[in-house]
Amino acid sequence: MSFIFVAQLFAIFAFATCGGYSGQLRISVDCMEKASSNLSIGIDFAYPFRLYQVSFEAPACEGMRRERVFLIGDYSSSAEFFVTIAVFAFLYSLIATIRNHNSRHEADFVVTVVFSFMWLVSSSAWAKALSDVKVATDPDEVQLLISACKDQTNKCGSVHGSRWSGLNTSVVGLKNWCPRRVG
Repeated sequence: MSFIFVAQLFAIFAFATCGGYSGQLRISVDCMEKASSNLSIGIDFAYPFRLYQVSFEAPACEGMRRERVFLIGDYSSSAEFFVTIAVFAFLYSLIATIRNHNSRHEADFVVTVVFSFMWLVSSSAWAKALSDVKVATDPDEVQLLISACKDQTNKCGSVHGSRWSGLNTSVVGLKNWCPRRVG
């Protein structure tokens, strides 16, 4: 019974840390003509990590003209797959606590094997997607998308990057979990 409780906690932790994530990074564009500069451009992104839909306004450093810049990448399929498996694992472990412990051991074994495999696959896919999200939202990479930052007379920099501790632990702490019943 205690293993099921631990499985439920891990599943809740997985979909809460990934599904509830929102991050922000800030960059600065210091134009040669100072009136055009923006030294604190906030860029917000969140689960399900469809970064291509995230845009922000950056100075073009040509008078007061601004440009709309979009981040690159769509990592929603991996993130949603990971969260979906976590939700189903939670629901299955919840059902397993209600059912009679002496019935259907073979069915429980098969479901456990399937969930273990799906958990491994979804965790691996999410780990790769998380790595790609980190690259796509790295302030140095985002600066490369801004046309004013390509001009050597302007100075672009990172004010701060996102905090990844919650998402990092969603990948690290959950790769060894399987939703099987003991007893």
